[in-house]
Amino acid sequence: MSENQHIEGTVEAVLFRNEANGYLVLELNTGEELVTVTGELGEADEGETLSLWGQYTTHPRYGEQFQAEACERKLPSTAADIARYLSSGAVKGIGRTLAAKIVKVFGDKTLDIIEHEPERLMEVRGMTQAKCDEITKETKHIFALKSVISYFDHYGIKSRYAMRAFRLWGTDCRTMVEKNPYLLCQETVGMEFRSAEDYAHSLKIPRDAYCRIAAGIVHILRHNAINDGHTCLPLDRLAQKTISFLEINEPVFYKLYHQALEENQIVEYLKDEREFVYLPEYFLAECYIARRIGILRRYHPPVPQDSPDYSAMIAEAEQKTGMQYAELQKKAILSAMSEGMLILTGGPGTGKTTTLNAIISCFQKQDYEVLIAAPTGRAAKRIADLTGYPAKTIHRLLEVQFDAYGLQKFVHNEENPLSCDVIIIDEMSMVDVLLFSDLLRALKTDCKLILVGDSDQLPSVGAGNLLRHLLASGCMPVVTLKEIFRQAQQSCIVMNAHRIVSGQLPDLSRKDNDFFFFHRPDFQQASDLLIDLVCRRLPNAYSYSPTKDIQVICPSKLSVLGTVQLNKSLQARLNPPDAQKPQVKSSVYEFRPGDKVMQTKNNYDITWIKDDENGKGIFNGDIGTILSVNRRQGEAVIDFDGRKTVYPIPMMEQLDLAYAITVHKSQGSEFDVVIMPVLGKLEKLTYRNLFYTAVTRAKKMLILISTPEKIRQMVLVTQRNSRYSCLKYMLVKELESLEPDSQEDS
Repeated sequence: MSENQHIEGTVEAVLFRNEANGYLVLELNTGEELVTVTGELGEADEGETLSLWGQYTTHPRYGEQFQAEACERKLPSTAADIARYLSSGAVKGIGRTLAAKIVKVFGDKTLDIIEHEPERLMEVRGMTQAKCDEITKETKHIFALKSVISYFDHYGIKSRYAMRAFRLWGTDCRTMVEKNPYLLCQETVGMEFRSAEDYAHSLKIPRDAYCRIAAGIVHILRHNAINDGHTCLPLDRLAQKTISFLEINEPVFYKLYHQALEENQIVEYLKDEREFVYLPEYFLAECYIARRIGILRRYHPPVPQDSPDYSAMIAEAEQKTGMQYAELQKKAILSAMSEGMLILTGGPGTGKTTTLNAIISCFQKQDYEVLIAAPTGRAAKRIADLTGYPAKTIHRLLEVQFDAYGLQKFVHNEENPLSCDVIIIDEMSMVDVLLFSDLLRALKTDCKLILVGDSDQLPSVGAGNLLRHLLASGCMPVVTLKEIFRQAQQSCIVMNAHRIVSGQLPDLSRKDNDFFFFHRPDFQQASDLLIDLVCRRLPNAYSYSPTKDIQVICPSKLSVLGTVQLNKSLQARLNPPDAQKPQVKSSVYEFRPGDKVMQTKNNYDITWIKDDENGKGIFNGDIGTILSVNRRQGEAVIDFDGRKTVYPIPMMEQLDLAYAITVHKSQGSEFDVVIMPVLGKLEKLTYRNLFYTAVTRAKKMLILISTPEKIRQMVLVTQRNSRYSCLKYMLVKELESLEPDSQEDS
């Protein structure tokens, strides 16, 4: 990148402001020209003088803009600019008329008087003591915030972190972070550890300071939770990682590690005589899951005298639907009726949906209130379509709200439980321990819990391996459907999925069904074939829509056959640049109207409209289409399965193009056609349950582009997504504690 350029001028107008992250679009009068400026500049108002460093860029529609990367601000110094500044609403309580009066009295010294001698405002005609006090209080806040932002600017720290820190600690903010720069790494502020390291180094904080070591330990635990799914780490492994990462010696680590334990920044748990270290939120979540399941096991509601004849209900359901349930299906229905908890598992074609429909029908005949939920919007829509019953995401069911610091919490909890007799959670393999803990907190003690999932799929993106540990612990009844029904046996997708999960190679030879294999050992040939299939061959042969019906699913984001490159190649064919289409550039992609996009993180605050319904929240994995982009207004309109939302342009960093998505992001969804390219080494992404998960995303057609050797490797590598967690151990301990109670009952 070329060397930063410098401009300075007065803010003429603020065109767009994002209060959450301080992103602004404004017009700056440099004295020679009016420049459109964009960037995370924090607080800025008309009349202020800004000194900016950054780069000029040229947009095909809006022309030249200045992308600011650093900023120094000066309050206006002339009477005219001060009047404009105060008239802009920068100071609450001062409007255009009062601003003119104040400036008439104090002239160029107005802001200096307001900051240092605010009592002199009483010299202004018509000023009351109450109004003077209101202005004084407001300006103290403004001057303090601008001072904090300028201070952080000096160290290259973005204004969004300055504003969050100021919101947390007020005027003490600077003193606190100079004493402990790593406070900025707290979740409520959210700065990266490496950025805090740079700031700490400039303040000459010692490398063996407690604040640094404690923050480093927390950073490593959080990184391993978010990126690798570990809810905890063994102490010996944590020590090794921390010593290497922070470049300290072992005695320093253990001394300050024990101090972090004493101050409850981390938690230690002993499992099989080995210490495991947690962040508090993950420890509390796993403990709560084990304890709450123990409570559900202990709770035995009295069997009513007029208890229904469940066998008769099943027979009636068979007669009504014309189906003959298999023995395991009947067992699952009976268990759901008679037990407080049930895990229903099984691969494709084994009748999970049929069984679930029968369970729901039987509960409704007893006038039970049944709620159905899934981890993602697409998974919820899928289970609703399959069962014919309404379903929500778990987050929508629990109703997200935020505390004063912007952190998520749920409306429904122990004090305000959900109003239901039965709750059914589909796609349990995608649920992490934090979310499951929150769900359990929102259930009444007598609520029946039905969990549905496929443990052979990938585990959750979030931390933990919940479904697998629930199954392995034996903490609740389990019914695993195994019989592949006759209709499903006609599908090569279904039959090959079962071969894969049992360690057998799929049949790659058939060309007359729904499972196709193209042998392409060359990356470029594979890419060319894939793009031709999506853009020309499949639409022409089967009338499939390249964006609505066909989904490319990749093991990785990287390489020629990774999602990033394929997204760009597919976009170039399906939605090329057009002078009539405005573009928005993110750090990875360019977006324009018509693009297929995916949300990459949970956003609980964004509002949407669907028909006559209003709601909040677009979640990680939701797929939509960009309807329009308005750069002047700084926003885009995006449709997520009928939910129309307005995205401020800076928030489009939360989007990826979605012509191609990773296997992990596809989980919980089904697509008419799936095309999966698999070439290259990809050691960490070449294993059976990733392959199985991708194959089972296809409803009507699956196309593999690979080599027989690579497919063989995918099937034979049985990596089980090992994740550090003590949940299974906690669940087993909880079950052992129930045994004396059971003996007394007998």
